[in-house]
Amino acid sequence: MDCIFCKIVEGSIPSTKVFENDRIVAFNDIQPAAPVHVLIIPKKHIPTMNDVTEEDDALMAEIFAAGRQIAKELGVDESGYRLVNNCNPDSGQLVYHLHIHLLGGKPLGPLIG
Repeated sequence: MDCIFCKIVEGSIPSTKVFENDRIVAFNDIQPAAPVHVLIIPKKHIPTMNDVTEEDDALMAEIFAAGRQIAKELGVDESGYRLVNNCNPDSGQLVYHLHIHLLGGKPLGPLIG
């Protein structure tokens, strides 16, 4: 498979991991849009949010729980952070492996400006 995030999961592409368990990995974005910009991904290849099934519900809950934990560990839980998923071209999705952006560390302003 030619998925950059799958290659990060398997370890053939290096990343700066901030969290990992048996089903999820989170790493710093290489083109950060905020002082804190972490990508949280399932190790299972799921192309988009539209491809999430009911059997993935527990995994999705685990991803958001990891987001809360990472925000706390990185010190943005109290000041505020954003969890964002882009789905398909009009949203700006560039990598077709489900991922949640955790953004924080500065005032983020309106979602769409």
